Order: sequence, then C-alpha cells, then structure tokens
Amino acid sequence: METEKIGIREFRENLAGYLESGKPLAITRHGETLGFYIPAQKRSRKAEVEAMRAAAKDLDAMIATWGASEDELMEEYKEIRKSSREKKRNAK
Repeated sequence: METEKIGIREFRENLAGYLESGKPLAITRHGETLGFYIPAQKRSRKAEVEAMRAAAKDLDAMIATWGASEDELMEEYKEIRKSSREKKRNAK
C-alpha cells in the first residue's frame, strides 16, 4: 500500500476525517516529509459499546458511593463549565 502525501495544513483542517479513514499518511510541509500518521487498529463497534457500558456501570457505582443525586451532579457540572468559560474569557 502506497502512503498518501498530504500537507500539514490540509491534515490539520481535515484531521477528523483522516483519523477515521484508517489510511497511513505522510505529512509534508513545503514538499518535505515531516512525519507519518499510522493509524492504530480499530476496535470493533461491539467492543466499543461494551467498554462504554462498563464505564457507565463503574460511574454509577462511584456516584452511589458519593450519595449525590443526579440533579446535584448536574448543578455541580454546570458550575464547573461556567467557571471554565469565565476563566477563558478573562484570559483573553
């Protein structure tokens, strides 16, 4: 299989698509190869779903030990996000 050559700007602008394609790429700048993107082997959809279910089960167990309600957790999450946005705004 021949490696496709693409410019770094194109790679950056279309990153998600290239990562999903699963094709090896040679990343270039001004015609010179900077490096290579070699995709890892994809997991099956079933394996991904099972991993998500296991993570959700673990998260449910952690929440149960905290004794917090879903509403309390959502309010805390919203406050964290609000604080994060304010910090970003103030940093500019």
